[in-house]
Amino acid sequence: MTRIRRAVYVALSSFGCIVLIGLCAILTGAPLLFPSLGPTAFLVFASPQAPGASPRTTVLGHLAGVLSGLAGLAVTGLLTAAPDLTHPSWARIGAAAVALGLTCAAMAALDLPHPPAGATTLIIALGLLHTAPQLVAVLVGVVLIALLAVVINKLFGVPYPWWRFAVTAEAPPRGALTKESDDPTSRASATSRSGRRRCRAAPRCPGPG
Repeated sequence: MTRIRRAVYVALSSFGCIVLIGLCAILTGAPLLFPSLGPTAFLVFASPQAPGASPRTTVLGHLAGVLSGLAGLAVTGLLTAAPDLTHPSWARIGAAAVALGLTCAAMAALDLPHPPAGATTLIIALGLLHTAPQLVAVLVGVVLIALLAVVINKLFGVPYPWWRFAVTAEAPPRGALTKESDDPTSRASATSRSGRRRCRAAPRCPGPG
């Protein structure tokens, strides 16, 4: 895929996703459309083979963001507080810091490298979306964009997993010693076998004396 075709594909795919999710938001009256879906759309269409682009990392990464955002609100006592972006209190700043720290820790520990989840957790910790129905809508929006990514990428023949990328065994680092090669006895045995092979291949092999 050329750079121009790739740019057109990413633009039209992202455009279509947002229109469809926005239509669902209009029909249901739920906040299915929120800012962090933008970078998710770019990731799943511009870099579909990236570790953070799979449906698994998309859904579970945003889920970690939602739960971490709730935890930040809970520990600072802001679960029911109204948002205030222009004059944030120290409690609100603390909620955002706790939420983002937990999200990053969860993604690192669980191998869910989906950076847009950091935006989702801040949306919640800052109080923009924090009620139970709103949080359910956030997760539904995430599932929708993950499903659309699978459908669109598969439809246009773009390599993309149904859920997660296949796990491949990593080759040992170049120059790394295996247990056998690090064993002096094994090295001596290998040297002896090599000497015998050279001796058989030669027309005359000198005796021990």
